[in-house]
Amino acid sequence: MNKQELIGHVAEVTGSGRGEASRAVEAVFETITDALKRGDEVRLVGFGTFSCSRRKASTGRNPRTGEPMQIRESTQPKFKPGKGLKDAVNG
Repeated sequence: MNKQELIGHVAEVTGSGRGEASRAVEAVFETITDALKRGDEVRLVGFGTFSCSRRKASTGRNPRTGEPMQIRESTQPKFKPGKGLKDAVNG
């Protein structure tokens, strides 16, 4: 399922128009993104938790040339599924 299919499904389930469903989906994504940028976690009980973790700077190797290269420190978003989502997927 891609984003447009998600919006269509939300519109169908809620009985709203695609425009309204699109704004709702975009608002959810934007809210989660803004919370992660601030360093907050987003916990959706039964669904899962969105969070961020820091990756330290390290030295890696260019796979083509084998040359050492510096990998910068970065923040990686993570998602940990909740029990409700795991149970639903595993039937």
